Amino acid sequence: MNFKVGHGYDLHRLVDDRKLVLGGVEIPYEKGLLGHSDADVAVHALMDALLGAAALGDIGKHFPDTDERYKGISSITLLEKVKDLLLSKGLVLSNADITIIAQKPKLLPYIEDMRKNIALTLGCDVGSINIKATTEEGLGASGKGEAIAAHAVCLVYAK
Repeated sequence: MNFKVGHGYDLHRLVDDRKLVLGGVEIPYEKGLLGHSDADVAVHALMDALLGAAALGDIGKHFPDTDERYKGISSITLLEKVKDLLLSKGLVLSNADITIIAQKPKLLPYIEDMRKNIALTLGCDVGSINIKATTEEGLGASGKGEAIAAHAVCLVYAK
């Protein structure tokens, strides 16, 4: 089989008057992530990992923040489009591992729903999607509660 690995990273500033969406799940919190779309850093990191594995560039190339069609759009909707791009190259996801970096809020109660959303969107088994959360122990932008970041790595293969 022809396997390809991809890595993605994203970070968005936390601001007032925005919903917090991670992994396609709206999480009750006093702040949300600033961005052109819903700013879902977990899904953005995953999309970049998938696009990277397929040598298709990054999300900025496919969904620029200067394009009004993507203003406020759900990142899960964009993930569907990335899946279609991979399928057009004959690639499917083997597995993905996402790490969300946030001092607050605690994310454990929402992780299973995030996994289900992503698996459903990508048409794979939920066991192919792993999500974990960590803090930066008060260091850096996410550690100080100014932002939330995410890393993702994935393995895709030619079907």
